[in-house]
Amino acid sequence: MLAGFLYQMRFLDLHAIFMASPSPKLFAKKISSWYTDHERELPWRATNDPYKIWLSEIILQQTRVAQGLPYYRDFARKYPTVQDLAAASEREVLKTWEGLGYYSRARNLHACAKKVVKDFNGVFPDDYNDLLSLPGVGEYTAAAISSIAFGRSHAVVDGNVYRVLSRLFGLEDDISSGTGKKAFAALAAKLLDHEQPGIYNQALMEFGALQCVPKSPNCTSCVLQRNCHAYQHKLQDVLPVKKRKVKVKRLFLTYLIFKEGSRLAMRKRGNDGIWRGLYDFYSIETSRYVKPDKLMKEDKALRDFEVVSISDPVVHVLTHQKITARFVVLKGPAKGRLKTLFQEEGLRFLSPGAVAARPKPVLISRFLTDSAILD
Repeated sequence: MLAGFLYQMRFLDLHAIFMASPSPKLFAKKISSWYTDHERELPWRATNDPYKIWLSEIILQQTRVAQGLPYYRDFARKYPTVQDLAAASEREVLKTWEGLGYYSRARNLHACAKKVVKDFNGVFPDDYNDLLSLPGVGEYTAAAISSIAFGRSHAVVDGNVYRVLSRLFGLEDDISSGTGKKAFAALAAKLLDHEQPGIYNQALMEFGALQCVPKSPNCTSCVLQRNCHAYQHKLQDVLPVKKRKVKVKRLFLTYLIFKEGSRLAMRKRGNDGIWRGLYDFYSIETSRYVKPDKLMKEDKALRDFEVVSISDPVVHVLTHQKITARFVVLKGPAKGRLKTLFQEEGLRFLSPGAVAARPKPVLISRFLTDSAILD
C-alpha cells in the first residue's frame, strides 16, 4: 500500500500529512482527468511516432515549450523522418539548432539518428534498455518514449515531477542527491498508471508545468489541494529541496573582428568546449576585463591595427559560466600581416551570406543582428 511504502521512506504521522490521501489509482485518475481539461495542443501529442516524440523530448530538455515549439516544427519540416536527420550534415543540424543552446543536445540528436538508422534499421526500438543505448537518451527520455509511443510502464521523473510529488507528499529528500533521486523514482513508479502510462506521464508533467509551477502555484483551484502536504503546511516555497548549488565561473571574452570589405574573418571551433563545431571570431579570454588597446599592444601581430568600434558589454549566462563579451571591430594592415594568426586559429574571410549560413553561438548571432555589421 502507498502508506506503507511512504513509511519506509522515513515519513511519520502519515494520517496528519495526507488527510485522506488518494490511493495510487485515484491519484492517477485525478491527474488524468485534470489533463483532459487542461492539455495544451502540441504537435507531438497528436502522434505516437517515436521519432517525433523523441525529437520533442530532446528539444524541450532545459527549454520552455514556447521557445522549443518553433524549433520542433523546423526540425520536423526539414527532417520528417529519422533517415532524413541522419543523412544531414552536422553543420546543417547545428544551424537548425542555432539559438537553443546546450549544443551537445544537437550533436547527440544527430548521432542518435545515425545510430537508429545503422543499428535499428531506421526504427526506434520499443525496449527501454535499447533506448538507453542511444546517444543523448537518459532514463527520463527513455521512459517518456517507451511510455508515450509504445505504452510501456516506465515512470518519468523530471523537474515538474519532482516538484509535484515533493509538495503533494511532503518529500524533503534533496533532489540533487543520489538518495533523493532514488526516492522520487521509487515513488513515481509506485504511482504510475499501468493502464495508460503515456497519458499519465504527460498529465503529471503538464500538471507541474501549468498548475504546480515553481513560483506562486495556483493552489486555490488545485484538484489535489485537499491532499497536498505543502499546501496544508505552507511549504510551497520550500519544496522541492535542492541543496547543491552550481559554481558559476566568470569569463571575459574580447572578440577581435577583422574586416576585409564586407567580409568578416571567422573560424570554426575545434572539438572541445561547449561551442565545438560552431563559428565565431578570434577572441582573447581573460579572467577580468582588459581594455582592447592593452590586449593589442601585448600582441605584435595586432599592434598596427586601429580600433574602429567597441560594443557595449554583452552578458551571456550559461549553467556553469557567466560570460561578459565585447566585440571590437578593427581596421589595419592586410591579411598578410596576420598570416600566422589566421593559420593557427583557422580564420578565413567569409562573405555576408556565408556568415549567415554558418551555425554560430547565440552570443555571436545576436551581435551580428544588433550591430548590423553585415548590412
